[in-house]
Amino acid sequence: MIRLFHVHYPVRVLVLLGMQALLVFACFALAVYVKFGADSYLVLNFEYGYYKILTATAFVLVFSHWFDLYNLTQLDSKSDLYSRLLIVPGLLALTLALIGFVFPGFVRSSAFPIGLLFLTFALFGWRRAATWLTQKPYLRERVYVLGSGERAQRLVRGLRSSELGIEVVGWTGDVEGTLTRESIAAHLLETVERRRIHRVIVAVTDRRGTLPMDELIPIRLAGVKIEEANSWLEKIYGRIEVEQLYPSWLIFAEGFRFSGTLSFIRRLLSILASAVLLLLVLPLVPFIMLAIKLDSPGPVLYGQARVGYRGLTFFCHKFRTMRPDAEADSGPTWADDDDPRITRVGRFLRVCRLDEIPQLWNVFKGDMAFVGPRPERPEFVEWLSKEIPYYSVRNVVRPGITGWAQIRYRYANSVEDAKEKLQYDLYYIKHISIGLDLLIMFQTIKIVIFGRGAH
Repeated sequence: MIRLFHVHYPVRVLVLLGMQALLVFACFALAVYVKFGADSYLVLNFEYGYYKILTATAFVLVFSHWFDLYNLTQLDSKSDLYSRLLIVPGLLALTLALIGFVFPGFVRSSAFPIGLLFLTFALFGWRRAATWLTQKPYLRERVYVLGSGERAQRLVRGLRSSELGIEVVGWTGDVEGTLTRESIAAHLLETVERRRIHRVIVAVTDRRGTLPMDELIPIRLAGVKIEEANSWLEKIYGRIEVEQLYPSWLIFAEGFRFSGTLSFIRRLLSILASAVLLLLVLPLVPFIMLAIKLDSPGPVLYGQARVGYRGLTFFCHKFRTMRPDAEADSGPTWADDDDPRITRVGRFLRVCRLDEIPQLWNVFKGDMAFVGPRPERPEFVEWLSKEIPYYSVRNVVRPGITGWAQIRYRYANSVEDAKEKLQYDLYYIKHISIGLDLLIMFQTIKIVIFGRGAH
């Protein structure tokens, strides 16, 4: 796996992306040659041809990501894969038409129509080739998982995901009979020698008397990598498991870097993003306010106390989506998807994320960042801090409208959900960076437009 923007990606996914970028570029370059012949050199070099082709290539990569075409779990599912492949050149044609309307010189007398035809056939051919190529065993890394408990089983399931390019050729769960240090060591040595293992991942919870340390040392010296399960579970699932988290890990682990420069740039990006979005959505605000007033009595805006940066309380603003007396009898409670307290207009606003527009003002003021953990109510924070270890760590950064937990996990309405989201929040805080923020913002756009991407 390769780390990019502090997120780990399978090598095969990046190869697929890189090869597709070259393919798209080649399709449009060939189209230029077919249309202009000997004059293609002039078109490419003196009429900004290369820049136009790079622009089209970037759009194809973005659209392919939006339609999950880099998700290798879709390689064997042909039900809607081909329809998504057809949508990409269609959407590109529409985008180029819009660009041509604004900037007529961009597509005038260009080879884009021919390039789109080449691209459509090339995408289908490349996807079939990629499906065949990624199934080859020589592109898969052979791994042995040392451990047999629930954690080891979860690791094996994650490693066997078709996206990772890893083949689990053996694990301690395959040992027959009673598990002893001797039986575990014998199975490990046999598998390493017989299957030529590249890596051993240790997922043993209780290592006293069961970890074959004497056998692991010569295996390590023979060139086989020996690694802890924690780092791999973090890479696979994009979260840090609190069950295996100790105070010493928080102290000595890499990451958790909060420099003044990073804080300044993140704050500047939040201000710019919130200001731009406020201007863009401003025409919608009167219609949203009118719809809320016509649908149910009560105020249009709803202010609620939330816990923010360093545990300080602020008022988070939203468009009201529930009845005014929603918590008159129950007190502070989480909302369910089918909560009867939600109004008809409120349900629509929640689905489209339009109810969160007023939070842009909280971001602009500095109560929130654009990206960060979701702010919770003081009552919930006090309760969850007692139930979930390290829950207060979330407050070392500003809460956000969107975040790593929001795009990776569903809405939290229970202690278990809050615990799951905390694990994603800890991952974000550990790897916080401008690149990761931009990745989350990009993924959020995909979720809002298409409703896909969140678990």
